[in-house]
Amino acid sequence: MAADVYISGHPLIQHKLARLRAVDTKPPEFRDLIAAISRVLFFEATRDVALRPVAVTTPLAKVTCREIAEKIGLVPVLRAGLGMAEAMLQALPEAAVWHLGLYRDHATLKPVTYYNKLPPQPDMDTALVLDPMLATGGSAIAAIDILKKHGTPKVKFVGIIAAPEGRDELRAAHPDVPIYLAALDDRLNEIGYIVPGLGDAGDRQFGTA
Repeated sequence: MAADVYISGHPLIQHKLARLRAVDTKPPEFRDLIAAISRVLFFEATRDVALRPVAVTTPLAKVTCREIAEKIGLVPVLRAGLGMAEAMLQALPEAAVWHLGLYRDHATLKPVTYYNKLPPQPDMDTALVLDPMLATGGSAIAAIDILKKHGTPKVKFVGIIAAPEGRDELRAAHPDVPIYLAALDDRLNEIGYIVPGLGDAGDRQFGTA
C-alpha cells in the first residue's frame, strides 16, 4: 500500500501561502513565510515520532513526561531547502542536519548531485527530505535514493508546493515515502516550472533572480 500524500488545510498555512506566491513579496518576507509554513508542516510530519517516558521535577512535584525517542534528521536539498531546515531546527534543536546539493539541469530537467555531506553511516531514525518545490520529482527521488542506500529506516518528503507530475513520479519511485505539502498546484509548464507556483524558490529566498 502506497504512503499517503498530506496536503495541509491549516488556515495559517493557506493565509501565508497567498503572500508567498505573490510576485511583489521581497526576499526578507519570503524567507519569513517559508519559515512559518515549514514549522507548521514540521509538526504535521512528525506526528508519529516515537516517544519515551522521562522523569521531570516541576516547581511543585515530580511527574512523568514524554520526550522524543528517535533521532530526527533534516536533509535540505541545497539551496532552496535551507530556509525550511533552519525553521525546523528552531522547533527541534536536537535534530541533525545533513546537506545534499542537487540541481536540476535546465536542458534535461534531470537532477545532478554536486554535494553530499552525509556521513558513511547516517544514524537517523527518520529523515525528512526538504525542498520547497516538488516539480518534476527528480531531485526528491535522487535525495531519497541516497538516504535509502545509506540505510535510513524511515524517510519522508516535506515540501511547500507540488505539481501533480512530481507527486506521481515520487510516489512511483518511492511508494513507501509519505509526502507533506502546503499545496498541490495545477501542472508543470513547458520548462518544468510549477503553475501557478511561485517562481524559483531559491532565487526568491536569496534575492538572486
